[in-house]
Amino acid sequence: MVRFNRIVVVTKRTQLQELIDRFVTKAQAKFYIEHMGLSFADYEQAHETYNSALETLKTSLPGSPRHQIIDRAFLPTFTFDASDIIVTLGNNGLVVNAAKYAEGRPILGVNADPAREEGVVALFEVDEASSQLDAVLQNKIRIRQVTMAEAKMNNGERLLGFNDIFIGHRSHVSARYRIEFEGRYENHSSSGIIVSTGAGSTGWMKSIVGGSLGIVKSSFPREPTLPKGFDSRFDWSANKLVFMVREPWPSKSSQAEMVFGTVSKERPLRLTSHMPEGGVIFSDGVEQDAISFTSGAIAEINIADNKANLIAH
Repeated sequence: MVRFNRIVVVTKRTQLQELIDRFVTKAQAKFYIEHMGLSFADYEQAHETYNSALETLKTSLPGSPRHQIIDRAFLPTFTFDASDIIVTLGNNGLVVNAAKYAEGRPILGVNADPAREEGVVALFEVDEASSQLDAVLQNKIRIRQVTMAEAKMNNGERLLGFNDIFIGHRSHVSARYRIEFEGRYENHSSSGIIVSTGAGSTGWMKSIVGGSLGIVKSSFPREPTLPKGFDSRFDWSANKLVFMVREPWPSKSSQAEMVFGTVSKERPLRLTSHMPEGGVIFSDGVEQDAISFTSGAIAEINIADNKANLIAH
């Protein structure tokens, strides 16, 4: 039986707080938003809703074990204990963010504003938190495991992805790199590579596959079609990743045959940058956390050792 000794609540700043950070005062933020023809009241209402949810969550926390509240900005440097329960109060993105640092610890995703946010992984409303925490402390919970992707660099850096990892150039110019997979290799000039987990197979990966199929169908209407009911999605806990090369360009110095594949522990994806500047790797659409992928950088993409453990209904 697992014994939990601490509840760590991860919060986030509201859009109103971020606006005030930018414009120094609330009055200046309001002037800017209304000058742009937008409603400042929407920002105020969302801020009040979040703070109300936070106060409700605080009162619902059990007296034991002890608890600690941290802002998401501290996740990269926060030291989690092995016996922690993590509670996120926010949206789906906050659950995804926390999962990268949780190292397999259970995460209870609480949706602070169900009227505005869909609960894909932030499954619970704030008034459900108390009963769910009681169930966790009694080890009476259902866990949904999520396989994550990991990029390991030759300089020791690493990056985790809950939904997907992007490897490419930070702007719209072509990304240049060498791709190695299953004993084969090519030099590429493309719009970058997406490596998707099962959780991400309904997101960026789905849009790439759907767009590609649409182009093929429109360009070659007489060609055989895919089987009825074809679905590119796969299970969130599947021990595999899928990579897709975006818009590969064949030329005298680049090829375009290795554009899709399934990554497993035994079949990693290896990439070597040929970009003097601008090469990046980031995950889950968070470009601010990108790591450099410029000439001399080598990245190995594979399944992360730890799965995310989300508390489910």
